[in-house]
Amino acid sequence: MKLSTLRDLYIHELKDLYSAEKQLVRGLPKMAEAASSQELKAAFETHLLETREHVSRLERVLKLTGAGTRGPKCKGMEGLLEEGAGMIEEEADPEVRDAGLISAAQRVEHYEMAAYGCARTYARLLGETEAAGILQITLDEEGTTDKKLTDLAESVINVAANESGE
Repeated sequence: MKLSTLRDLYIHELKDLYSAEKQLVRGLPKMAEAASSQELKAAFETHLLETREHVSRLERVLKLTGAGTRGPKCKGMEGLLEEGAGMIEEEADPEVRDAGLISAAQRVEHYEMAAYGCARTYARLLGETEAAGILQITLDEEGTTDKKLTDLAESVINVAANESGE
């Protein structure tokens, strides 16, 4: 697809996000299974439910543009999930692995927040008010997930990881 206009870029970004979210739907259960902390497992499982909704929202937004969901695989998410899989495979104390899983998950969240922020801004500039609103809802949820992960890391997970080596 040639990117000649902001609209072309907007649709390209939406398809990239769609690919990213679909990959995350497959990756989150693996992260939940690898987590030793019940709170972290629950956080990943909750985010999996949200991510499935993000996929549905992107399908709706792409339908508003008249574009389909088919596009190239999101290489950024692929790389981030490979890093997360690497953390799962590391020989590590369970508490330390959990801290590493949060780190990997937050990289994903920050990637998504950047992508949703750009797509939302493009939608606004293109006068796609409904789409911009839908994208903002997801952007807000991604930010909330990032904050929950930070809170979990600072109050429980990183503390336990620090104490595991003592």
